Amino acid sequence: MRTHHTITLLAAGLLALTGCSEAVTSEPKPDDKVAASPSASQSSLAPDALSSAAAAAGIPPSPAPEQRAIYLAVLNKIDPEIINGKDDKAISRGLSQCQSMKDEKDPTKRVESTNRRFISPDHPDGFGPTKAAFILAAVQTNLCPSY
Repeated sequence: MRTHHTITLLAAGLLALTGCSEAVTSEPKPDDKVAASPSASQSSLAPDALSSAAAAAGIPPSPAPEQRAIYLAVLNKIDPEIINGKDDKAISRGLSQCQSMKDEKDPTKRVESTNRRFISPDHPDGFGPTKAAFILAAVQTNLCPSY
């Protein structure tokens, strides 16, 4: 959940900055030799800046469709209740787990964190350390292999 808030805040900040700079440059003075569409080049920087900010925060990019399908299939094999019909939530939890793994190198603490993060209505306290270790392996293999 914190990942979504972080990304949303970063996106809002970048959009606000882009909006401010467009307001300043959208009406060139007659004597200015400014490109015809400065806002087009500025708006193309926003996604790159957002990606850079997300990467700096330890959030990997969303998986490609093929990788997403593999990740969800692996989670379903571990236990169908992990996804529980909510694919986007499983992806979000995996990306959040990647973010927390960036700074945490202790394998035991990584498994504990995974067990707390991946819950379902029938498993409000997680799926246990064994399944959490399998979930962690799926996350690391498919969403953030460099962590």
